[in-house]
Amino acid sequence: MVTQLPEEYRQAPFDETCAPRRLLRLFSGKWTTMILHTLHLMGGGSRPGQLLRNIPGLSKKMMTQTLRELEQLELVEREVRQVMPPKVEYRLTKLGEVFIEPIEMLYTWGTLHEAELSQVAAASKALSRSALS
Repeated sequence: MVTQLPEEYRQAPFDETCAPRRLLRLFSGKWTTMILHTLHLMGGGSRPGQLLRNIPGLSKKMMTQTLRELEQLELVEREVRQVMPPKVEYRLTKLGEVFIEPIEMLYTWGTLHEAELSQVAAASKALSRSALS
C-alpha cells in the first residue's frame, strides 16, 4: 500500500531540512540500519559480542562508533551491569522502536525483491568493469 504524501513532498527538489532527507541522512551510515535491525530482532538487550557475531563484516571499531552515535541520537541505550566482569548491553529506546518501522519495511522489501536487487548488482558490477577498461 502506497501512502499519499503531502504535496510538498511530491515535488523536487526537496528542501535540505525536509523530513525525507533527514530520514535518509539518519540511515545513510553503512552499519546504522543493520545494528538497529539486529537489536530489534534480539528483542531485549544485546551484548557487543553478540552484535559482532550477528553482523558479518562489522568491525569492533565501527560497531563501537555506530553504537555511540545511536546512543547520542537517543535511538539506543547502553546499560552497564555491575558484576565482575561488568556486562554491557545495548537495546533500542522507545524512540528507536519508532525508527525501526521503516527499517523493517526496507528489509522486508529487499527480501521480496531479491531478484531485482541481484539484477541491479550485476549491472553495477558490469559498469565498474567498463569504467576500469
